[in-house]
Amino acid sequence: MSKALSAFSPKGARVAIVGASGAVGREMLRTLHRRCFPVQSLLLLASERSAGSTLATPWGPLPVHNLASTRFDDLDIALFSAGGSVSLEHAPRAVEAGAVVIDNTSAFRMRDEVPLVVPEINAALIPDSPAIIANPNCSTIQLVLTLLPLHREGELLDVSVATYQSVSGAGQKGIDELLDCTRAALDGAPAPTAKVHARNIAFNVVPRIGPFADFGYSQEELKMVHETRKILDLPQLRVMATCVRVPVIRAHSEVVHVHTRRPIDVPQARALFAEMPGLILLDDPEHDAFPTPFDATDRFESYVGRVRSEIDNPHGLAYWIVSDNLLKGAALNAVQIAEAYWQKRTKHA
Repeated sequence: MSKALSAFSPKGARVAIVGASGAVGREMLRTLHRRCFPVQSLLLLASERSAGSTLATPWGPLPVHNLASTRFDDLDIALFSAGGSVSLEHAPRAVEAGAVVIDNTSAFRMRDEVPLVVPEINAALIPDSPAIIANPNCSTIQLVLTLLPLHREGELLDVSVATYQSVSGAGQKGIDELLDCTRAALDGAPAPTAKVHARNIAFNVVPRIGPFADFGYSQEELKMVHETRKILDLPQLRVMATCVRVPVIRAHSEVVHVHTRRPIDVPQARALFAEMPGLILLDDPEHDAFPTPFDATDRFESYVGRVRSEIDNPHGLAYWIVSDNLLKGAALNAVQIAEAYWQKRTKHA
């Protein structure tokens, strides 16, 4: 965060952040500032427990207000990242008061009437009047950024993805549990009881994120299946997902296998990825160049590398994606939606 305070813009948007004191809420503040989003006023909202505190922002220290007792009058944009039950209760009243809601939870994603938006893919779905817009799951966003150019070129038949998701995907409590478990392991002490993650996460890999749902899949895996189909407007696309938590603090990684109707060779795939907005190609096997979570942390772009053809099958490709789950996977994507909405609205004003 810049030490110099930013000035509010008299002609900017009146913005609220719900869940401002959480990990994603703080990244939303930083991202608004880093992208020079025009903010006329900023209202920080959180639960009663956090209300009354003061939060440092690029616009100076600002008070955190109690969401339950705050009206959404005189707001243009409300960024929600405080849990699905909070969004279900408060997002509709924000829209009724005249604000567009950009919701970072799963509460509205699969509703037919709610657009599920990754701006590089389907910005045309963003309305120019108050409504609820859903921000996809973090692991889905980085996946679909790579799938769109492949589908345009070769027509996707099926997708298989295995994720290696950082603990920050579970919020600050997820980070704290990793640090606590790691300290205990290094000190030779008994591991603390896992409360956030399904198992002790220190020096471990846990093949479950979220509760198990239908057919042995976790909720996180089903999100990737259904959200990918909705964003790409490919309701019959075959998608297989396995979601894994790893002891990395920030940035998610994914291994992706795809089959396409028309063959795409490695040079073609690399060219398609290099041309896709929001992606950076880092793929040079001769010089051991490929992306890791360290490369993607605190970066707006997602990285793709390790591109290779399936052995003995010209219709198959495999590759590796890394993206900052708190930025493109959450705060950045939400702010990009806000930018597109504000541009449409001011254009029609």
